[in-house]
Amino acid sequence: MDVGERLKLIRKQKGLSQRELAKRAGVTNSTISMIEKNSVSPSVGSLKKVLQGIPMSLVEFFAEDAETDSSQPVVYSPDEFMDLSVNDVSMKLVGKAYGRRALAFMIETYEPGADTGADLYVHEGEEAGLVVSGRFELTVGTEVYELKTGDAYYFDSTRPHRFRNPFDEPCQIVSATTPANF
Repeated sequence: MDVGERLKLIRKQKGLSQRELAKRAGVTNSTISMIEKNSVSPSVGSLKKVLQGIPMSLVEFFAEDAETDSSQPVVYSPDEFMDLSVNDVSMKLVGKAYGRRALAFMIETYEPGADTGADLYVHEGEEAGLVVSGRFELTVGTEVYELKTGDAYYFDSTRPHRFRNPFDEPCQIVSATTPANF
């Protein structure tokens, strides 16, 4: 199911009109309508903002219909990662069947030109990651950092932040975010 269909389904399940969701999320009615019609593809930051109006995390949004396994596997193969991708940012969550997670452990790929959105976002918790290949720009507060293969980051995610790949090659990051309601 695509992002627009999923948003519409969940919004209706929660008994929210487009107008009410827009008001709660601090966006326009037309923004909700365009996302639901797939006229626009929201950035990660924009989708997170809309989901705050429900309220729901990105993990919950994409896992809404995911099966949970009470046996809690320990090892996960790539075909068992949960796809949290939005636009040119591929995010794969490791451990989708893990129940009461305290952190979101992900493999992220930023295609050339990919961006989490023009708006910096903020949430409780911490973020850390390691650049496995490529380069990207990390903005935290007013500082912009250029990270390359082998570099790592760790910051308090109550500080406004953004991820962007203005380079010609994809960038892959292994990351962890707390709390897991990414």
